[in-house]
Amino acid sequence: MSSIQSVCVYCGSSDFVADSYKDAARRTGEQLAANGYDIVYGGGRVGLMGIVADAGLKGGAKVVGIIPDHIKRYEVDHTGLTELIVVESMHIRKQMMVERSDAFIILPGGIGTLDEMFEIITWRQLRLHGKPVVIINTDGFWNPLVALMEHMTETGFMRKPNLPGADDRLYHVVDSVEEAVDLLARLKEAAHKVQTDRM
Repeated sequence: MSSIQSVCVYCGSSDFVADSYKDAARRTGEQLAANGYDIVYGGGRVGLMGIVADAGLKGGAKVVGIIPDHIKRYEVDHTGLTELIVVESMHIRKQMMVERSDAFIILPGGIGTLDEMFEIITWRQLRLHGKPVVIINTDGFWNPLVALMEHMTETGFMRKPNLPGADDRLYHVVDSVEEAVDLLARLKEAAHKVQTDRM
């Protein structure tokens, strides 16, 4: 991890969720914009995805959406983004989202969000990237999953991380958007210090 400028947000596309999750999505877009981050996400205009994008755009952030053509055909793509990239497949979408991002924030979501979360954590464990992964545990939404991952670690199916650099955790769990943005700032500063010390 060298610097954090662009943050990928993984989250749900459902509109039929509690207001607390929608509020967390709105604050994520607002806080990332207020702190000068660009936003990368899945390109949708519905659910938490659309809320993050709209709040980020309103706050002046550059918001890049990456959406597969087969999803765009359902007319759920966001047409007001800074940049909308249409790709051929989900695999290309996920790869491009990783390449265009310096850190990852995970909000509540469904099975698609789980897929993205596990892939980005797995890739970090395999050292395919060294970018921070931050899970925002709004209203304890991720508690069962966090407990499962801790259980997998305790039973030997998931290794404790031993990663080089300023951030040696596979993932971070925080309770609020503000904690997530503060954490990104600290990790950015720590990474800069490590780089400076090596010079």
